[in-house]
Amino acid sequence: MYLLKDEIEKTIKIAYPVIIGQLGFIMMGVVDSIMVGSIGAIPLASATLANSLFILLFIVGLGISIAVTPLVAIAVGGNRYEECGVLFRQSLLVNMTAGVVLALLIIISSNFLVYIDQPPEVVGQAQSYSRILGLSVIPSMLFASYKQFIEGFSVMKPAMIVVLLANLINILVNWLLIFGKLGFPALGLNGAGWATFTSRVFMALVIMVYVMRSGRFRQYDVTFHFKSINKKIIRKILALGLPGGIQYFFEVGAFSFAVVMVGWLGTNQLAAHQIAINLASISFMSAVGVSAAGSIRVGNAVGKKNIAETRRAGFTAIIISASIMSCFGIAFISLRNILPHLYIENPAVISFASSVLVIAALFQISDGVQAVGIGILRGLMDVKAPTLITFIAYWIIALPIGYLLGFIFEYGIIGIWIGLLLGLTSSAFMLTFRFNRKSKNIIL
Repeated sequence: MYLLKDEIEKTIKIAYPVIIGQLGFIMMGVVDSIMVGSIGAIPLASATLANSLFILLFIVGLGISIAVTPLVAIAVGGNRYEECGVLFRQSLLVNMTAGVVLALLIIISSNFLVYIDQPPEVVGQAQSYSRILGLSVIPSMLFASYKQFIEGFSVMKPAMIVVLLANLINILVNWLLIFGKLGFPALGLNGAGWATFTSRVFMALVIMVYVMRSGRFRQYDVTFHFKSINKKIIRKILALGLPGGIQYFFEVGAFSFAVVMVGWLGTNQLAAHQIAINLASISFMSAVGVSAAGSIRVGNAVGKKNIAETRRAGFTAIIISASIMSCFGIAFISLRNILPHLYIENPAVISFASSVLVIAALFQISDGVQAVGIGILRGLMDVKAPTLITFIAYWIIALPIGYLLGFIFEYGIIGIWIGLLLGLTSSAFMLTFRFNRKSKNIIL
């Protein structure tokens, strides 16, 4: 009992700054949606479409960047500190290259939004907004490089503080550029895009300066000083990061394609979908925080070559995440008729959003467990099987069922969300089963 309590305390200590930081990060999107929603349903629907394209590609970069965290955690657990600096510099090289490539892909892909049968009034605004978001990938990947590195040492608070400060900048620049205050032009949705870009540049610069000036990390040469390109380490990072990015791509891709399907139903449904996704994203950030903590705790235990501690760390993270997400589920059901009013006063949009929030409430526990499952398996350096699991859960189960219920049986947006519920639930079961089996046979 003492060991379990101790593990819970250690996991929560690592998780809560990540949860707050991730909530701060997602709150940028929530604030954007609320402020953009005040100028109409069309800009809000355009933001939905653009964000779906953006996150579909950007999440691959985040998956790649996260690879350095368990690698550093394992090195720390095994007292191999000399590896950490090399891991950082090679991951920085990988991440910045990925950032440039992804930024170009997002900007180019925005030209193809006209071909996915979305409302014409939505597509035009979504294209220009997407291009601005694409530029923000580069500073975002720089921020992620430093953030994920120090989190491998279980140092979580600096990134949290930086993100919270960035929220203030985002709100201010949103106010200036969306509505045209203090002599600035009223750019509408594009103003929200430039606010996002500005806040992400701020995040990158501040965390970079902090880590470079920190006495704890200076010994690892956390600069752009590349002594050499270490192909072995780069392959190691990509072997863990690319499958991780593809895992996120399959999951986010399913939700992005769900946006496309909802767009076939109309602008009001698309705006309602954005509201529900925004709220579900808030709760999901709690699971992401626990997932990050679980990955680090599992990685430390693997570095120590301790099977019992590895399993205890993983299952503790699952229990914590399921408990937190169940509370969010209760809140969504209880407040389903109130929360949509924070975004918009359109009665049709509010009606759709209230109904969808019931489904969102039902998949909270599954969403939390599957998020942690991916993290703790990454701590085991197990990424190939989870990648297959996410593909099956979202592209073989969630989307086909969502299409069947939404369009063949004509349940509309509710049918699409039921498909997502079933996909998340199947992913949670399969990933938990995988960790239970894999953690018994870690390589010592």
